[in-house]
Amino acid sequence: MVTDRKSTMSDPTQSFVLFDMDGVVLEGHGTDPAVHEQALDDAIDAADLSVDAETRTLLAGYEYDTEFIRGCDRLGVDPVEFYHRREQHSASHAIDRLDAGHRTLYPDADAIHRLDDEYALGLVSNNYDAVTEFVVDRYDLTAFEYVRGRDPGVGGFYRRKPNPHYLLTGRDALDGSGGVYVGDRTTDVVAATRAGLDAVFVRRDHNQDVSLPITPTAEIASLTELPSVL
Repeated sequence: MVTDRKSTMSDPTQSFVLFDMDGVVLEGHGTDPAVHEQALDDAIDAADLSVDAETRTLLAGYEYDTEFIRGCDRLGVDPVEFYHRREQHSASHAIDRLDAGHRTLYPDADAIHRLDDEYALGLVSNNYDAVTEFVVDRYDLTAFEYVRGRDPGVGGFYRRKPNPHYLLTGRDALDGSGGVYVGDRTTDVVAATRAGLDAVFVRRDHNQDVSLPITPTAEIASLTELPSVL
């Protein structure tokens, strides 16, 4: 579905467009969970820890939560420091997989370059900053004036969308007033709304059945449709 800008966009003089990366520009809903499992093994080995199966289950997964903290308490390690180390390994493994070609850009990502004459463009992702920078460099995404992924560690974890922190940072970096955020998740729409931006939701194969609690400003099936809603 493509909506009409005049009837939906809150600001008829949008000055910038920010894009999510995973599921919008880069194929796939997100980083393979196996990356985080491998990163956990690396962090355990680097710290020379002996971890039983039950404790490892507490540490497994992506979240910094009470179970992860309990697992660290069992091992006598600082959870904030250990989480940061694991995330650094996650970023490294994610980059290795991208470098090996496990994920590529969506075919319609070329449409982004058709916007850079009219809008300031940015890439803002919940993925790690190093991973986001790698994708931009590998695929020569020169249209993006601003590129920001989240910091590894607990601070970056809590600043993830739907927290608007990184969107607001991107807005300020591009000296924008009215702006748009293009995403593929509920958290993208919520973060855009909290940041005072118009939200454009991209329907991909992985989110066809998603029901949004907040109505986006516009909904598209391909990035090639984006100019018609800006």
